[in-house]
Amino acid sequence: MTRDPLPHLVIIGGGFAGLWATRALAGARIRITLVDRRNHHLFQPLLYQVATAGLSAPDIAAPLRHILGDQRNVEVRLGEVTAIDKDSRQIILADGSHLGYDTLMLCTGATHAYFGHDEWAADAPGLKTLDDAIALRRKLLLAFERAEAEPDPARKAAWLSFAVVGGGPTGVELAGTLAEIARHTLRNEFRHIDPASAKVRLVEAGPRVLSTFPEVLSLKARRQLEKLGVEVLTGTPVSDINSDGFQLGDQFVPARTVVWAAGVAASPLARTLDVPLDRAGRVPVQPDLTLDGHPEIFVAGDLAALSQADGRPVPGVAPAAKQMGKHVAAIIRARLENKPAPGPFKYQDFGNLATIGRMAAIVHLGRLQLSGVLAWWFWLAAHVFFLIGFRNRIVVLLNWAVAYWSYQRSARIIFGDDREDRRRKAIPSAPDPDETSSR
Repeated sequence: MTRDPLPHLVIIGGGFAGLWATRALAGARIRITLVDRRNHHLFQPLLYQVATAGLSAPDIAAPLRHILGDQRNVEVRLGEVTAIDKDSRQIILADGSHLGYDTLMLCTGATHAYFGHDEWAADAPGLKTLDDAIALRRKLLLAFERAEAEPDPARKAAWLSFAVVGGGPTGVELAGTLAEIARHTLRNEFRHIDPASAKVRLVEAGPRVLSTFPEVLSLKARRQLEKLGVEVLTGTPVSDINSDGFQLGDQFVPARTVVWAAGVAASPLARTLDVPLDRAGRVPVQPDLTLDGHPEIFVAGDLAALSQADGRPVPGVAPAAKQMGKHVAAIIRARLENKPAPGPFKYQDFGNLATIGRMAAIVHLGRLQLSGVLAWWFWLAAHVFFLIGFRNRIVVLLNWAVAYWSYQRSARIIFGDDREDRRRKAIPSAPDPDETSSR
């Protein structure tokens, strides 16, 4: 007698939703193929620390094959999915190969959104991947080097002008860390500039930073930023960005380094599903996270658009993605075992955390609201706890301990192919171009 093959689950995306679903199905009688265009799982909440030279890339990432090496019902496949054929139940990869599925979980996350101004991307890179972080770190560190070598005062000031567009957690964390680097980490290391004279601006179109936090915590965060030396500009959106700076209302602000942290859009793979999408490109899903009319397709994480019982959308944060991953796994396991499926997905909001800088953070956990040093210690403990892998936890703890006592950052090596430098040497009269792009 020939044994029936196991049902095949294909999970596209090895982020929080995909990885948590995969691990929750350990031991289940199902064949899982996890497809990702990168070979690692990234702990994205600490990505800004790689961009600001506090941590190295391997500190916040781990190979998917290593994480899932002992889970025998999983195969990891490195590849980029370009389309989904719902009728034939196949995914199409960039190399032209096809992969069939019985059940599909789509969780490819989000990318940068420039609100119709994609031309800004070259001059205002965002932060979503390790490639983004390493490119941005290079851009930030090179700005100080360019300022050191620049004889013209106005151009020197432009190199020492930094702007972060977007007052959410990523923007706040980036701005606070940049101020700390300029005022502490790089002190006494240059001869022709004072890094502490660098201008760090945080630009938020709305009335306040960290708008998802209670207003009292938002105000405290602003004060903590200003204490660190960050100029917080709220209430006016950026209307233009180029290699020389940005336009804010009637004022053009010279700044050779602008970082984008103002918006996200869902992965473009969602468009291949041929279903209506919301304004951010996310896929509206049923309460059980399935695609309307296709119970064999689940959508989770930042790619899914789902409202909570109070009408508010489920936020695009790591805890929500993890919970979605576990919920999808619970439904699939129930189907395999011919048991009743769990009810609709319900997001449990355990609170929000944001660090502003050294000894400064805010925490909102239900009725508990913390700021300052105590919140900072809480933030540290929470992020170390949720890191994947014992080695990563130890390395991050050691790096943070050294940084705390010495103000030094361990990943400040500038590396890469500086093609722009070579172009300037070949054409001495050429104007200074921007250092990197976001891709």
